[in-house]
Amino acid sequence: MTSLPPSVRRARGLYLITPEEPDTARLLARVAAVLPQATWLQYRQKNADAGLRHAQATALQGLCAQADVPLIINDDVALAEAVGAAGVHLGEDDGDLAAARRRLGPHAIVGASCYDEAVLAERAVAAGASYVAFGAFFPTTSKVTTRRAMPALLTNATTLAVPRVAIGGITPDNMGPLVAAGADLVAVIGGVFEAADPVVAAQAYRAEFDRA
Repeated sequence: MTSLPPSVRRARGLYLITPEEPDTARLLARVAAVLPQATWLQYRQKNADAGLRHAQATALQGLCAQADVPLIINDDVALAEAVGAAGVHLGEDDGDLAAARRRLGPHAIVGASCYDEAVLAERAVAAGASYVAFGAFFPTTSKVTTRRAMPALLTNATTLAVPRVAIGGITPDNMGPLVAAGADLVAVIGGVFEAADPVVAAQAYRAEFDRA
């Protein structure tokens, strides 16, 4: 188990995930508008070559450094290391979490997708995960998934003593029970970036945490 710095252990709020955006300038503009409302930002780009991914991650790292928001790279330990990101997020098929921890060092944020399985969360924390993510809690268009998480997973994961992230179709209107169950952060793509007014949407997520 990794000893978490206070900034990670107490993390709470909106965990913003970038949309698939091939235009780097447009991606930066879209992210910059809502970044003040985010606790963490994850760069997620599944449909680009290595050069574009490196360029976008580098630009986002600069943006996040200015805003004092940690940048976490989805699925790519080498890219996270190359651009000096705060850490990496790994799914169950994205490589060895313990190896990622060793490579990125003790202060990196290393997250793990645990879907609907408490045992995956337990193994992830034992391997050095900084946080665990459960979901999908609601239907989502961001990825194809047949696994549906229940709020009790969040409550039961309190004993793991790492932040708990809820993901999957979460809106300001349906996130209340998840926060009440123990979600420290909610991870969102479309709920912000596909909203009519992304800034207002991001503020609404943050306001729900303030109310809770």
